[in-house]
Amino acid sequence: MGKIKVSNIRVYAYHGCLREESINGSDYRVDVEVLADLKKASISDDLNDTVDYVLINHIVKQEMAIKSKLLEHVAKRILDRILKECETVSLAEVTVSKINPPINGDVEMVSINLQLTR
Repeated sequence: MGKIKVSNIRVYAYHGCLREESINGSDYRVDVEVLADLKKASISDDLNDTVDYVLINHIVKQEMAIKSKLLEHVAKRILDRILKECETVSLAEVTVSKINPPINGDVEMVSINLQLTR
């Protein structure tokens, strides 16, 4: 078993319950971690035998581009796609963070974290 991490994927998106958030948008950070059997890839040196982190980045960017009220909803869509499109993944974890959220306080970011197991 092995672990692949794609960290600090930065995107600008339009998520939130406030009307202004869906109009003005915000900066987001997404971190993805997957568990998969990487033994074959470690021997074969073949991209087809591993989890392609370019695909993970692509999935994150596509799902973050779809407006949602809740970060939990976005994270679940990302997890569903990873498990659907990356057959060797046995567990996926995603953290979606909104940078400088509009919550009337000096807050660097708010984050949600979800995991999904095959």
